[in-house]
Amino acid sequence: MNSIKLRGRVLTMQHRLGIFWPIVIGCVIMSAVVAAGVASYMIIEGWPFFDSLYQVIITLSTVGFQEVNPLSEQGRVATMLLIVCGVGSFAYLVGSFTQVLIEGRLQEIWGRRRVQKAIDKLTGHIIICGCGRIGAIVTEKVLDEGHGVVVIEKNPEVVRELEEKGILHLSGDATDDDVLIAAGIDRAKSLVAALHQEAANVYVTLTARQINPRLFIVARADTAPHIPKLKRAGADQVLIPHLFGGIRMAQSVLRPTVTSFLELALGGGDIDLQMEELRVEADSEVVNQNLIESKIRPRFDLIIIGIKKSSGEMVFNPQPQTVLEAGDTMILVGKGEDLDRLREIL
Repeated sequence: MNSIKLRGRVLTMQHRLGIFWPIVIGCVIMSAVVAAGVASYMIIEGWPFFDSLYQVIITLSTVGFQEVNPLSEQGRVATMLLIVCGVGSFAYLVGSFTQVLIEGRLQEIWGRRRVQKAIDKLTGHIIICGCGRIGAIVTEKVLDEGHGVVVIEKNPEVVRELEEKGILHLSGDATDDDVLIAAGIDRAKSLVAALHQEAANVYVTLTARQINPRLFIVARADTAPHIPKLKRAGADQVLIPHLFGGIRMAQSVLRPTVTSFLELALGGGDIDLQMEELRVEADSEVVNQNLIESKIRPRFDLIIIGIKKSSGEMVFNPQPQTVLEAGDTMILVGKGEDLDRLREIL
């Protein structure tokens, strides 16, 4: 039973150390050779510990120093065995180091190439800059909705977590133009600037807007004075997390039923009810039709609660005669499968 537990512990340690396991074994073997050599000299020649250790060191290092004391025949045999074992264990240790360096570097290069190839295949994805508390929540929610995501993060610990979860990511500084380009910003649909430093979010927003003018950008701010700066830099929306959280808590107290409904509609519950925004394209079946002619309500069993016109005007509770034009965005409530059916004709 004890041997089974010991084996289990060894296998666990081997798994944790990964490619560094051979180095640990090499160090253990080398230490064992040194200990055996010291014990041999102390027993065979009767030398004290320090003299024995010194003899072992100069023998293994092959520096060619004179022996501490003349060796007996048995001592010379022990020395020959020590040289053979020492050279072998040293060669194994050096080989293990080389293997770690080569494999580690190759794994890193291969991993980067594999991730970059996957990113290069994405289009219409969402780039999340910064994966702290806010960025991690955004990443989780966006992935739950089935959207493609690329996270840019420079914290090594967070990067390791992203690797373990299999989330596409780039290890680097989001303020670096090359990193944004590698994340496919020219093909992306949206970008979330969720870095801790407000100045960095301003820079990321400005750079992203210059590279991709069509990009939808949501930026994080910690103080109100930075909102206009981020807007001027090109952010479509600017949110202050603690302010948004406070408003949400206040609404939960003042209007609990409305808050619960919105939470359900935004995918926060178990029932199949969703609130979604769908854009009317130029080649859509319903373009230039009014709501009655489009038959969205009877055909798809969906409720249109608002329309954002291509001009930017927001129309709440649109009338039946409201015409759907190319570029309009409808805000609808209904079942996920019904929304998917409507999405196919838009």
